[in-house]
Amino acid sequence: MEKKLTKDYLVKDPWKVIEDGFHGEYNKITESICSIGNGKFGQRACLEEYYSGPTMPGNYVAGVYYPDKTLVGWWKNGYPEYYSKVLNAMDWSSIDFKINGVRFDLAKADILEWHREIDMQTGILYRTCLVRFNHVQFYIESERFCSIADDRLAVQSFAISNVSENVNIEITQGLNFDVQNEDSNYDEKFWEEKKVHFDGEIAYNSAWTKKTRFSVAAAMNTEYLIDGRAVSFEEQKIQSEKYIGFTSSFSLKQGSSLELFKIVSIISSLDYDHDHIEEDARMVVFGYLDHRFDELKDGHIAAWKKKWEHADIEIEGDVAAQQAIRFNIFHLNQTYTGEDSRLNIGPKGFTGEKYGGSTYWDTEAYCLPFYLGTSSSKVAKQLLLYRYHQLDKAYENAAQIGFTQGEALYPMVTMNGEECHNEWEITFEEIHRNGAIAYAIYDYVNYTGDSSYLEGPGLEVLIGISRFWASRIHYSEHSRQYMMHGVTGPNEYENNVNNNWYTNYIACWCLRYTLEVIESLRAKGFSFNSLYNKLNFDEQSESKRWKDIISNMYYPKDERLGIFLQQDNYLDKEQLLVSALDKKHLPLNQNWSWDRVLRSCFIKQADVLQGLYFFEDEFSVEEHEKNFLFYEPRTVHESSLSPCVHAILASKLGMEDKAYEMYLRTARLDLDDYNNDTEDGLHITSMAGTWMSVVKGFAGMRVKNDLLEFKPSLPKAWKSFHFLINFRDRLLRVRISDEGCYVELKKGEAIQIKINDSLYSLSALVHA
Repeated sequence: MEKKLTKDYLVKDPWKVIEDGFHGEYNKITESICSIGNGKFGQRACLEEYYSGPTMPGNYVAGVYYPDKTLVGWWKNGYPEYYSKVLNAMDWSSIDFKINGVRFDLAKADILEWHREIDMQTGILYRTCLVRFNHVQFYIESERFCSIADDRLAVQSFAISNVSENVNIEITQGLNFDVQNEDSNYDEKFWEEKKVHFDGEIAYNSAWTKKTRFSVAAAMNTEYLIDGRAVSFEEQKIQSEKYIGFTSSFSLKQGSSLELFKIVSIISSLDYDHDHIEEDARMVVFGYLDHRFDELKDGHIAAWKKKWEHADIEIEGDVAAQQAIRFNIFHLNQTYTGEDSRLNIGPKGFTGEKYGGSTYWDTEAYCLPFYLGTSSSKVAKQLLLYRYHQLDKAYENAAQIGFTQGEALYPMVTMNGEECHNEWEITFEEIHRNGAIAYAIYDYVNYTGDSSYLEGPGLEVLIGISRFWASRIHYSEHSRQYMMHGVTGPNEYENNVNNNWYTNYIACWCLRYTLEVIESLRAKGFSFNSLYNKLNFDEQSESKRWKDIISNMYYPKDERLGIFLQQDNYLDKEQLLVSALDKKHLPLNQNWSWDRVLRSCFIKQADVLQGLYFFEDEFSVEEHEKNFLFYEPRTVHESSLSPCVHAILASKLGMEDKAYEMYLRTARLDLDDYNNDTEDGLHITSMAGTWMSVVKGFAGMRVKNDLLEFKPSLPKAWKSFHFLINFRDRLLRVRISDEGCYVELKKGEAIQIKINDSLYSLSALVHA
């Protein structure tokens, strides 16, 4: 069947995403949308029972991956040895059952009623349906969650209520590592059995990953209840390679209900010793044997409540927008909790396999502001430490392409600091990602006021990055300026270009910022000796070259149009607007050849405008406006990272309709499947852009000169909106409506803020 541009089958609700009536053709989309997680592991919202229709089972454990060998026929020096692959891990929630001896298949049942939902307020995946199968009519009711209260725990309740006649039910369920990835080549599997055991009360299963030798262990305890009362039952143990499970048989009378209650622990060798991991998993479950489902559920809900108390955005008058913003906040918070500096935010989180579960520059450019504004500063600092701990690998990555004098090139795609992207124009050329790492340090210090991070880790990273730029940039004797050739900017629909404006600009900004940090630390009496000796850094000679580059860098510009050129010769392309394209061509990346895309003027995502967003105070309003009006009509927004930048800039320029259009594009990207790819998993890292569109866009929030500032605007479709913001150990509630902007200090010491350039001392409530 032909795919629509957007899907509109989900009920719009302020706190839930609801599927009323089964939409089998969109089942893989719903599996992505209703995914659950807790920062340590997560899963797609696959059905518990067997379903022969479209489905993509997926269970994922944070930090566990497989290095898939990079295979190319034209191997080049510096090419990554592998592409990281996030692994479909152990299936813990599947429940296979027979009705009167016939295996139940939802695809072959008559679905009389259907309700599936993810409750974003509580993190509970819930489903109920009334079906007729093998002449029997019955209800299925299921609930499951990955506990936020204890990130080692998953909990499941599954009930069958008989409503038509007495039946025999046979249920098989267990822990299964005999799984494969959706993207497996030749049905390859990535797990090897470690230990499988049952001690009479708790079963456990563990496995190794091939090559990387991570071990993951799970343990489970299962209880059955009929009409709410625990029952004894006979079960047959099933043990095979990488699987342990049980088959249990029951006779269910008409009107009775059979419920399975299951507690599962899931842990990995990132946190536990290989030799004892099975016993550790068993002990986790053992500690919860006397806990009921509702008790565990209440603890999980309470933990989610605390998260929402610091992160909620409430929109009045637009339920679609309200649902969308909470949907994005929900998935960000269940993907990354900031508890472990070894972990980061994969583009798909726990919702799919695409992009290998790796870290991209998305984290620094888009996700960091969200966690700064909605969590303790410690959470954001963990993201900085993630990169600092991988600095040695950044040196190695730079050495792979010929830079061996302490230059640091952070990877475009990574799991452990090594580059593992398998496209040459990205691996070798999309080096602007280095600038985002440095910008994140600036962003953190500017927002939190905590400059202590610069005294060692921060400055060490900045020097490595600056050294890379100084080595990568070359001097043109012909033009008598510094330039940077052979790069790919954020617009990946242009490869191997010369003098991408954004890359040139952020490179020089990194040099400037590093020099400013050195001077600010010197003014505080900081001693550089130890760090400089460690890095073999000659400040006098190296900073001299940096300053020369800063003073003499070339930035392509068209004086007639008054715009910064995306790269040299961009205007030589045939200049068309997206509005002139037949919609059948969109998205271009699914309908055009790559050759045609590269020859066109069309832009995948913010490129020049990315620089104007990052460094807005260095450019005039006129420069913002001219560049926005030129580039936005040429942008197809086929990266999920694109609309939010445009929404923020449009808000700044007073283009209310365009800002709102871009907000909806980013906010409901997955819910409405704008790019026809939600079934592969959600766009987790771009979800932070939805938050930024509201807070930095419509609310106009900035931090300048240590002051929190707001320049608010109210979308026409909204009656009001209010949000919570964490800023320097304060919790503020901001409400914006036709009546003005209200700011309430809910927690923390008094503070000065600005609203529309007016200064206010805030101790309780400010109305402007």
